[in-house]
Amino acid sequence: KKEREKERKEERKEERKKEREKERKKERKKRKARKKERKEKKERKKERKKERKEERKEKQERKKRKERKKERKKERKEKKDRKKEKKREKERKKKTERGKNNQAMFAKEKNRKRIRKTQ
Repeated sequence: KKEREKERKEERKEERKKEREKERKKERKKRKARKKERKEKKERKKERKKERKEERKEKQERKKRKERKKERKKERKEKKDRKKEKKREKERKKKTERGKNNQAMFAKEKNRKRIRKTQ
């Protein structure tokens, strides 16, 4: 009888030991899973940060390109305007020169007529 009780006690002890071991294993598994989850979360966060940085960089590049395009357009327009102004100035000069020539020719003609009259 005592022997059987001793055996049962031993068995219960063994069972409790196994149970504790099982619990520890479960706990270890949970900890490992949580650690993995944290690591993955951190990795995702890092990845998102990298992507946002990349997007910001691309946005800035687009902005710079747009700005450069605008600048080039402005420069072309200014060059065109200068050219037009130069052409207008040349034309104006030509007209005034023509006018002066006409006046001079008119004066010469008048003088000739006057000279002819006096002769």
